[in-house]
Amino acid sequence: MSATPRPPRRTARPRVLVLRALGLGDLLTAVPALRALRRHLPGHELVLAAPERLAGAAAATGVLDRLLPAEAPGRAVPTTLAWPGPGPDLAVDLHGNGPPSHLLLQRLRPGRLLAYAHPGTPGVPGPVWREDEHERDRWCRLLTWYGIPADPADLSIPVPATPSPAPGAVVVHPGADAAARCWPAERFAAVARALRAQGHRVVVTAGAGETALAGCVAARAGLPPDHVVGGTADVPFDRLAALVAGARCVVVGDTGLAHLATALGTPSVVLFGPVSPRLWGPPPDPRHHVLWHPGDDPSPRPGDAHGRMPDERLLRITVDEVLAAVRNLPEPLPARTPARHGTAAPPPVNVPARR
Repeated sequence: MSATPRPPRRTARPRVLVLRALGLGDLLTAVPALRALRRHLPGHELVLAAPERLAGAAAATGVLDRLLPAEAPGRAVPTTLAWPGPGPDLAVDLHGNGPPSHLLLQRLRPGRLLAYAHPGTPGVPGPVWREDEHERDRWCRLLTWYGIPADPADLSIPVPATPSPAPGAVVVHPGADAAARCWPAERFAAVARALRAQGHRVVVTAGAGETALAGCVAARAGLPPDHVVGGTADVPFDRLAALVAGARCVVVGDTGLAHLATALGTPSVVLFGPVSPRLWGPPPDPRHHVLWHPGDDPSPRPGDAHGRMPDERLLRITVDEVLAAVRNLPEPLPARTPARHGTAAPPPVNVPARR
């Protein structure tokens, strides 16, 4: 009698770990690269090492399976990653360029590491880093060098199923994570006041810790307190994305909400200061109007993006310029159905419980 054949042993899905432990704008500029990885490796588990507060945004991309909580102060590289079990089959460094992030991933013993070349880690092959390169282009070029086609224009995320708390409003976002990129509150208030006088519904948004700033802008603009969204804590991502997706337009500095408007196709006016829009700006599109006054300095980073005072280039932008830019924006596209990249909203990204 012949032996009964055993069923094939079930093996776990191969795993890809992507390091990008930064902010919302950083995650959204990495969407084209993340989508390229998903297309190239459809059977792999795609894990993003990023701050836990980005779990909602990570889920909204529709391409990630799991978020591994990881963060460090500012834009530093985390010191450790709580990666369980054997090393990932593939690790991808989308965090930056240099030994700290390379070595962090190498300590996990991945089957392969994709990263930019650096003299401090000569064992890591990769393309040459370019300082003057848009962030979306940078990470797509990295993957393309390794044989993974990536399109920087593939940056949209699905429209959320959550209804907008203020349909058709102009969203004014005065905050940023550095004072150098914060246009003065009184100017944001003047813009909001003028738009309200023109008949627009105006909403002021605030990230965690920005209650006082948003309240100041709203009060100076004559807006009631309930026209401020957020402040004490980050606005839940599905609600924030719904607000932006349903907005008439967004007026914002060089920060995460600008990238969210780009990803959702919402018209925007984006104010740039210490860093050129050719590094972090929206793609060429009449829906997005960039204001930027570099003066005689043609360099991509003429100022300190993390400075403690508003950058001089940002201060050259006037209230009248912003109002004119809003007037010249096209109307938003017709209402879109949720989850443009599928028939249902993206599933939540699994975030391991803290021990």
